[in-house]
Amino acid sequence: MAIAGLHALFVLISIQCYIPTLAVILKSADKSPWANEFESVELSCLIESISTNNPRIEWKKIKDGEPSYVYFEKKISGDLENRAMIKEPATLVITNTTRSDTAQYRCEVTAAYDQKSFDEILISLVVRVKPVVPRCSIPQSVPVGKTAELSCVEEEGFPQPQYLWFRNDEEVPEDPKSNPKFLNSSYTLNPDTGTLKFSSMRKEDEGEYYCRAKNDAGHSDCGPKMMEVYDINVLAIVGGVLAVVFVLLCIIVGVCCAYKRGYFPSKKETGSDFRSPERGDGVDYVRTDEEGDFRHKSSFVI
Repeated sequence: MAIAGLHALFVLISIQCYIPTLAVILKSADKSPWANEFESVELSCLIESISTNNPRIEWKKIKDGEPSYVYFEKKISGDLENRAMIKEPATLVITNTTRSDTAQYRCEVTAAYDQKSFDEILISLVVRVKPVVPRCSIPQSVPVGKTAELSCVEEEGFPQPQYLWFRNDEEVPEDPKSNPKFLNSSYTLNPDTGTLKFSSMRKEDEGEYYCRAKNDAGHSDCGPKMMEVYDINVLAIVGGVLAVVFVLLCIIVGVCCAYKRGYFPSKKETGSDFRSPERGDGVDYVRTDEEGDFRHKSSFVI
């Protein structure tokens, strides 16, 4: 009886030890790899356990929920053709990554003669893209006490870049109270949108500004541009208005004087209103179409 019990225990242990060798099991050294654009990256798919020789290995790319073959029937296909290869036993190597390679990839291994004949592993790849030179909008000049808005936009970088502003090569802090040089400035800085907005400009806010778009892949700056902050000269403005009013008054007075002196006649003479000079006899004549012919007006009375 004891011998039968030992035999059963031996058989159970043997089965427990034997079953794992009949199962395909995958693992990955990194399920969330990343690479900078144009660099190479490995999507690790390691076969930890398998009994079947020459198992079927497939890779699929899943983007926007739609799967497509990357490696099928021992050939690279799709948009990775000529840019990828398989590193034994099942690791996928992309040699020249592009931003379009950001997606999920699924490694599938089928072992026909294993008791657990199928296993898969999902890997999320992120291809980071360095920002290009951002588009910056910086006012050329702003009056003291007025508002001003500086904007910075970059649309190529991935992940979405953060924005930094610099004045005279010194970083503008998100909180002005954190730096004595910006303590009295009144502005808000949004590092997500790249907007730097001053609510009331001071003379000390004048300087050379530029913006930097930055992410994990690198950064790019726009060219520096000078922003002038000037005082409004109220006396000069009032003086200018008075000068304009004085000139207008002079013009009006001159025109009135010209009318009074007859430089601008109220009625122009035309050919149809021609009146012949008065004759000494006190009689008005009207000229006819015939040259030299004059007739008495109907009002003439002898």
